[in-house]
Amino acid sequence: MRSFQTILFCLFLSFGAQKAAAQVYKFKASSFSILEKDAQGKWGEWSEFEKSTVVITLDGDKNRVTVASKEIQLYKIVAYLKEYDDVVTMDCVDNDGGRCTIEIITRKNQGNRQQVYINYEDIKIVYNIYN
Repeated sequence: MRSFQTILFCLFLSFGAQKAAAQVYKFKASSFSILEKDAQGKWGEWSEFEKSTVVITLDGDKNRVTVASKEIQLYKIVAYLKEYDDVVTMDCVDNDGGRCTIEIITRKNQGNRQQVYINYEDIKIVYNIYN
């Protein structure tokens, strides 16, 4: 687990929004989009991106992710699932006990665009983020 924290720290150094001592990383969202399953269980189309001003915080010390939208979204990190140079995937539980995964991705082939995905079984939310 300690080596993962080191890798996570190095990843977020590349994002440029780090606080090394506290291991709290803050990102600002510029836009978001939503994808939902229909009544037959098939994924629809991503909605058009809408402007957003939410702040997304990853607190490694408290093992949680917070999305400061109109209604605060709080996710407890249960496990770190994958770690690559450009992707970190976390298994999470929200305040209502709903299971989801949260991914922080740097899209190298898209000019290093950074995104946060919140993936539930029937809905996905993506935020375009910047520092």
